[in-house]
Amino acid sequence: MEKYDISQIIEFKTGTYQLNSDANFNFQLNRVIMWDGGDADEVAAVSQNIKTSSDWVSAMEQLAEKAHAEGRTANEIAYLRMSEFFIYDTDPKKKQRYTEACELFYDYYSDYFDKGIVEQHKVPYCGGHLPVMVTKAKGERKGALLLHGGNDSYFEELFFPMLYLAENGFDVYLYEGPGQGGVLRLQEMKFTHKWEKPTKAVLNYFKLNDVTIVGASLGGYLAPRAAAFDKRIKRVVGWSIFPDFFDVIICDHPKPMRKTIDSMFRMGLDAPLNKLYTKMMEKEEIIKWNLLHGMYAYDAKTPCEYVKKIRKFTLKDIADKIDQDVLIIGANKDHFIMPYLFHEEYDMLQNARSLTLRLLTDKQNAGAHCNVGNSKLVLDSIIKWVECCTE
Repeated sequence: MEKYDISQIIEFKTGTYQLNSDANFNFQLNRVIMWDGGDADEVAAVSQNIKTSSDWVSAMEQLAEKAHAEGRTANEIAYLRMSEFFIYDTDPKKKQRYTEACELFYDYYSDYFDKGIVEQHKVPYCGGHLPVMVTKAKGERKGALLLHGGNDSYFEELFFPMLYLAENGFDVYLYEGPGQGGVLRLQEMKFTHKWEKPTKAVLNYFKLNDVTIVGASLGGYLAPRAAAFDKRIKRVVGWSIFPDFFDVIICDHPKPMRKTIDSMFRMGLDAPLNKLYTKMMEKEEIIKWNLLHGMYAYDAKTPCEYVKKIRKFTLKDIADKIDQDVLIIGANKDHFIMPYLFHEEYDMLQNARSLTLRLLTDKQNAGAHCNVGNSKLVLDSIIKWVECCTE
């Protein structure tokens, strides 16, 4: 197995690929290439044959086997990791694939840890622990950043963004909380909308103050939520528009349908809603996967109970408590989050010390969810914004 050369300059891929007619599969395939280290040509070669979650798992496993046989460990890590993504949570193979990918990752990049460039910590939390990677600023220190992902993240994806931020002057604390990565898969800790609790544990453990928090995807809600209740956080970056989880998942529905679904929830019509979701799962496997994974990750017994839980993931009732500097970064072609939600978030954050909204576009290869096609542009935007806030 070849080893990664830690003296290499950190470079991010740039590009957007049309690989699959299904928007979610297409996004996840781009994620394999742009964030996880997959090879664009070989991912493209299998992409059109992916119609179901089972197809996805088979395709990624085949690519992982090929990469392993050819000694391409970085590619193998990407395919192993993302083969796990669409495995149902009740399948024992999910935890097996996750563990294999993680073990390979930490072995391949071991020099970063052995040479002290990155430290690994276990922060005690609720009878278990939160894994944290820490890397210190190179050159003049500009401040401290807390960095975390969102709904389906694992923090190894943010390893190189963490290193890039450190190269640009920041101490970075990259962590997973309940519902994410190994905290979910290995410790069975389910999501909490009270993100200030795991964040407080990290802040206390490292005795941090005057920090910037950066949350990606669902982290666009989680990070502002933590800031609302912990004023050691002075600056907030929502790396996606996320004022309200429920609004996000129905925002691409016609307005009358959104109102109908909302009314049904408010009236407590659980039985007909569960029947509706069951029919949707029978018709589309991607909906089935999303709902079943959501029920697992949020500790819900029915689709309706799951949606009730995600309705707690909203800034609507706590936005007035957010009085820090805030940066919200969106994407104009985000298939998960409609850009019009920018207006909803803007209207909520009336007490922010400053509020900056930035909508990146497909012309910048940054129009997809979390701007997956141009990570460097996002990170540079965050760096410049923090510098301006701390001048």
